[in-house]
Amino acid sequence: MAELLKGMPVAKAMTAVNGERAEALKAKGIIPTLAIVRLGENPSDLSYEKGALKRAEKTGVEVRQFVLPESTTQDELIDVIRGINEDDSIHGVLMFRPLPRHIDEKAVCETLDPAKDMDGITSGSMAGVFMENGMGYPPCTASAVMEIFDYYGIELKGKKVTVFGRSLVIGKPVAMMVMGRHATITVCHSRTTAEDFAKAGREADIVIAALGRAKMVGEDKLGENQTIIDVGINVDEEGNLCGDVDFEQAEPKAGAITPVPGGVGSVTTAVLMKHVIEAAEKNI
Repeated sequence: MAELLKGMPVAKAMTAVNGERAEALKAKGIIPTLAIVRLGENPSDLSYEKGALKRAEKTGVEVRQFVLPESTTQDELIDVIRGINEDDSIHGVLMFRPLPRHIDEKAVCETLDPAKDMDGITSGSMAGVFMENGMGYPPCTASAVMEIFDYYGIELKGKKVTVFGRSLVIGKPVAMMVMGRHATITVCHSRTTAEDFAKAGREADIVIAALGRAKMVGEDKLGENQTIIDVGINVDEEGNLCGDVDFEQAEPKAGAITPVPGGVGSVTTAVLMKHVIEAAEKNI
């Protein structure tokens, strides 16, 4: 039976440390503060926001919510972002995406100061990930993967790691972050041949699945005793939450595996708070 790499113990440990750092900041007169920017009432945004608010309360991070109508114009949203940039009491920003279709999302993202970009949505933050120059912050989900590796003592140096997916939200940044730990990386995507896709999965020591397709990674794409990190959150044909990995097929073969739900997703709000606190600490 594979070891279950559950996210909640990771998030709990992070929250304890983050809380101590938040209290240390408050003792110096600095209140770590996150701005949440949301347009409309998208159910998934509301769900994540609820979780973020609970995590902020446990951590000692103040949250300011900027809730705007879905009909908000691009110029109005940019004005809000610029106001947040100029507010020294706000240390970090989480802006829910995708934005409504009438808004140029790239233009809005680039308005945000990378120093306040907590979820890797600006080109400055991505440059920080790829150049390892400390600019901005990586996407929270990619960072959550790294936190799971650290908590469970999973060594990356010298390991063969296959990443399924190449999105800017997870695939590309997590590949760079893992490479920064001296692993050898293979990235597979929608244009990878089926043969190469399966071969890369079977030959890896560690598999990170970030495809956004329910149960796409089955036993034919996996080897024995691997560590499997399933980033996907999907709904299967029966209406149940599931990952990109077919858990029933993968678990008997794996050495360790993250469950869905209860795995990577459980860590992301703790990472968000960590980023806010790190940004606030730069004001000391």
